[in-house]
Amino acid sequence: MIESFAPVYDGESRVLILGSMASVKSLEKEFYYMHPRNRFWGTLAAITGDPVPDAVEDRKKYLLAHHIALMDSIKTCERKGSLDSDIRDVVPNDIASVIAASKIKAVFCNGTKSYEVAKKAFPDIGFVKLPSTSPANAGAWDIGKWMQIREYLK
Repeated sequence: MIESFAPVYDGESRVLILGSMASVKSLEKEFYYMHPRNRFWGTLAAITGDPVPDAVEDRKKYLLAHHIALMDSIKTCERKGSLDSDIRDVVPNDIASVIAASKIKAVFCNGTKSYEVAKKAFPDIGFVKLPSTSPANAGAWDIGKWMQIREYLK
């Protein structure tokens, strides 16, 4: 079994971004989206207009300063490697409690697996599925859909 990281959020968070489950590289580095070819942090820099710091603690501060909450839709699962298609025995994260403890107005899912798990666990919450920032999703990448997050950060 592998376990997700603690969510990053505070009472002022306006947007929640959900991943599925951290990659092997992210698990090694103990934070979200730490594979060097994942487009997540570069995408956030484009959305916010600010560069993303390198250190994990500074990335947490960056997220909170921009009112962005971050967590995985999966709390624990079985998986060999990093592919979402290999995920088994899913236990969903408590997305509703993060929403209730903040000012979140929109929840965006980074890819299909994140969306499927979140929608199944919390069918009454409106989730927006975005193209995955994973390097495994190179052909379908479209940053334009991610830019709608800006509207909720103003």
